[in-house]
Amino acid sequence: MSYSTQSIRNVALAGHPGAGKTTLFEALLQAGGAVQTAGSIERGTTVSDFDPIEKQRGHSLDAAIASTDHAGIHVNLIDTPGYPDFRGPTLSALAAVETVVVVVDADSGVEYGTRRMMEHAKARRLCRVLVVNKIDHEGADPAGVLEAIRESFGPECLPLNLPADGGKAVVDCFATPGNDAGGSDLGAVADWHQKIIDQVVEVNETVMEHYLDLGEGGLSGDELHDAFEQCLREGHLVPVLFCSARSGVGIKELLDVAERLFPHPGEANPPPFVKGVGEDAQPIVAAPDPDAHVIADVFKIVNDPFVGKLGVFRVYQGTVRKDTQLFVDDGKKPFKVGHLFKLKGKEHVEVEQAIPGDIAGVAKVEDLHFDAVLHDSHDEDQIHLAPLNFPRPMFGLAVEAASKGQEQKLATALHKLSEEDPCFQVEHEAETNETVIRGLSDLHLRINIDRLKDKYGVEVTARPPRIAYRETVSGKAEGHHRHKKQTGGAGQFGEVFLRVEPLPRGGGFEFVDEVKGGTIPGQFLPAVEKGVRQVLHDGALAGYPIQDVRVIVYDGKYHTVDSKEVAFVAAGKKAFLDAITKARPQVLEPIVDLEVNAPEQHMGDISGGLASKRARINGTDSLRGGEIVVRAQVPLSELEGYAAELKSVTAGRGRYSLDFSHYEPVPGSVQQKLMEAYKPKHEED
Repeated sequence: MSYSTQSIRNVALAGHPGAGKTTLFEALLQAGGAVQTAGSIERGTTVSDFDPIEKQRGHSLDAAIASTDHAGIHVNLIDTPGYPDFRGPTLSALAAVETVVVVVDADSGVEYGTRRMMEHAKARRLCRVLVVNKIDHEGADPAGVLEAIRESFGPECLPLNLPADGGKAVVDCFATPGNDAGGSDLGAVADWHQKIIDQVVEVNETVMEHYLDLGEGGLSGDELHDAFEQCLREGHLVPVLFCSARSGVGIKELLDVAERLFPHPGEANPPPFVKGVGEDAQPIVAAPDPDAHVIADVFKIVNDPFVGKLGVFRVYQGTVRKDTQLFVDDGKKPFKVGHLFKLKGKEHVEVEQAIPGDIAGVAKVEDLHFDAVLHDSHDEDQIHLAPLNFPRPMFGLAVEAASKGQEQKLATALHKLSEEDPCFQVEHEAETNETVIRGLSDLHLRINIDRLKDKYGVEVTARPPRIAYRETVSGKAEGHHRHKKQTGGAGQFGEVFLRVEPLPRGGGFEFVDEVKGGTIPGQFLPAVEKGVRQVLHDGALAGYPIQDVRVIVYDGKYHTVDSKEVAFVAAGKKAFLDAITKARPQVLEPIVDLEVNAPEQHMGDISGGLASKRARINGTDSLRGGEIVVRAQVPLSELEGYAAELKSVTAGRGRYSLDFSHYEPVPGSVQQKLMEAYKPKHEED
């Protein structure tokens, strides 16, 4: 069907693993007529989980996109992975939607994945909707889950419908409550309806006055709709809906709510675009006007074996058509849109145009990358979306091609994988000449190693890399070095006096010039800094990069004939090394925030295991279904092999996630071992 921006609903399905997101995705596509029969995870026939590894494992590893139509609206759906190991694609989807549907299991209730996605959606100022799935399952507890939702996320979480007849139907609480009054499994519908109305009208003083004077019947449909949309934008109302994706109960009703109440691109909070760089960046509004200049954001990259690199983008302003000339970021040379696609899982359906609010793809443009801004005028240069808050990839594996001669093939394949997932990174460690892949977990990395073999035909060997230790100083000290060489012809001379002092953690590096009287001519100060930076890179204590230090050059000497750049590079380097040895140097190690979920009977084993890893346990919580969550801070170096250890002590039922927290000094015994293993490369120049 043809549609306008006002008809578009962009919706991401998110939540805890196993809540039924993919099954709900299939049910919505079937209800809207996009597919004749809903696909099955068990049979490997779903639209979204089309990757062979997804089919093998039975859960989503990447975000998948498809569209369906219902009652005059066009719904762009994004099915996202639930496992925290694959948060990159999940969080990327938030850049493309107005509404996040967080799916909750009616048996398990609010879980860590539920909380995490509610937090991410709130931080992005997106409309949040909770859908309680599997209401007809044996053991389902919709009443308990609704209570847990309101306890976890606040009284603004209110049901727009309720389960009835033991989960075989749902009844409306909002639009037509009188038709079903008292007919739910969770008490009188009218009571919940009143709570919704009270919650909605209080956001607007005029609507509140009309309501108090005339009652609900005195409110116009537009007044109530506008107040409802304001509630969604401000997070003053979080709708709760009930369904069974597998049986189809509540699916049409969910689409009806999307049509009536989910915001279209012109009603949601404006996307957080800014124009400019650094402190000069200013917020701008990308208006959903089809006749304005194009502004679109690439939120997904797919390297397809048949069509090449595919950039999937969300149009925020203007209209993208075939033959449209588009710039990528601040590039000077535009590309011409040859073929424009809508996505349906792995299928690409060619379309003529993409209007504001639409999600589409364009192929074979090598300059495209995640978060690239596409535009058709240089007036839109230096525009970008506020960055998403991705977790820092902390797990690492050093990889190399298993067969000689495949090194370039491996490098190309790793580059393509890193393009597709903002939380998968590839680094080259010059110190050890290692290629290191980094991700969010051991599972995350192993899946990508499987993809190297299955998709690109490259087998690798993998081993743990060196931990990303850092060095710093904890005190102030002075350093000095005179570099003097006489080789028969022109000599080398440079002398440097400097001070070092610590910066706050995360302060980086500062180079300060306090030279007076020209004792070091200005043209040689960059050479001094170059020598200092060589030590910053190579380390001084144990061979790791130095951070959080200020270097102040305050005096020196030069020779009118023999002083040259190489002399001051050497003098700066040796003076810095001299100062560091006196400034109480320390080795820093990365500390991560660890969150472990497991059955409560394993609490003792988990706590004891963490205690042996120098962990600081920050707290524990009890979850529904007899689960506990343990939060701790742990040195990353202590977590090698933790996945296997947790699997062993919890019979495979434990899981964990981690995020980078900070750096802190290692214990003295650890520092001594690292120093003993270090073979300094610093030599007199």
